[in-house]
Amino acid sequence: MDRGALAERLGRRGFEIEIVGPPARPSLVATRRGRGGGASLALNGHLDTVGVAGMAEPFAARIEGDRLYGHGACDMKAGVAAMVVAAERAAGTGHDGDVVLALVADEEHGNLGTTAVLEHLAGRLPDACIIGEPTWLDLIVAHRGFSAYEVELRGRAAHSSQPENGVNAVTMLGRLLGAVEAHDAELTAREPHPYTGHGSMLATVVSGGSAPFTLAASASAIVERRTIPGEPADARAREIEAMLAALELDGACREVVARGPWQLSDTPAAERLVKLLPFDGRVGAPYWMESEMWEAAGVPTVICGPAGGGLHADVEWVELDQLRAYADALAALIPAFGR
Repeated sequence: MDRGALAERLGRRGFEIEIVGPPARPSLVATRRGRGGGASLALNGHLDTVGVAGMAEPFAARIEGDRLYGHGACDMKAGVAAMVVAAERAAGTGHDGDVVLALVADEEHGNLGTTAVLEHLAGRLPDACIIGEPTWLDLIVAHRGFSAYEVELRGRAAHSSQPENGVNAVTMLGRLLGAVEAHDAELTAREPHPYTGHGSMLATVVSGGSAPFTLAASASAIVERRTIPGEPADARAREIEAMLAALELDGACREVVARGPWQLSDTPAAERLVKLLPFDGRVGAPYWMESEMWEAAGVPTVICGPAGGGLHADVEWVELDQLRAYADALAALIPAFGR
């Protein structure tokens, strides 16, 4: 979605335009000031998509029946479009609180956009936030977090005809993978979260060895841990470190990335948003969203948006009935929340 076109359009309609974040991955903050005295609301969506390699005309949108097809139509250009239209409509009818469109880059990778926006808004954060990720107009009330750890195992090289002279790091890796699988089974046996289910642990990337007849001097694995609301924030690294110690493996664990789980807060602002949205579904998500970042910054957040199918796939679409209903709901919600 063209950031420049959005900035030009919203600027013409009286929104204050700010471009924030790294020059290579800029994000748009468009603010429409209210009359004063009301609650402020952020409408958040991401402008980036996953890659388009091998896709035929990914950005040539077309409408067939009640679906709009195109790369990113569902994830999440439809949500962004509805937010823009709803904010414009609400501005025409008047509202007391400010409306902040936070249209960000890099959600699909490193979250540079939302990080920059939250830093930019520090000291003037909105009272609440709606994220328009595709949810089939259900409300996401909880989602899992994730972390990834690089585990380096240290062996000792030796000729494979004399293994007693070395320590095979690949064998160590096999023992670690068995422990990861066993811990995943233990997580699955725990009491599930009512909306997100169980936590999980698995290895996604492994490597080791350098030659057919040489014991591996080193091996490594990327271990992914999915977390659920309520789990201690420091549990993830401690779990892997405990495995290394229990197996007596010479190794080290380094955190590559970590994002926390999230669940809908019981704050008055969040409860008010839920009441104002005319949608009844309450569901959880197994994957992570940027709601956790807004909530951690102190902004009560709700996730709800129009959906379709084909996310991250060659053929992606959004249901136009969902898109229309969402835009209408937001246009009514903005002035009501801002009173």
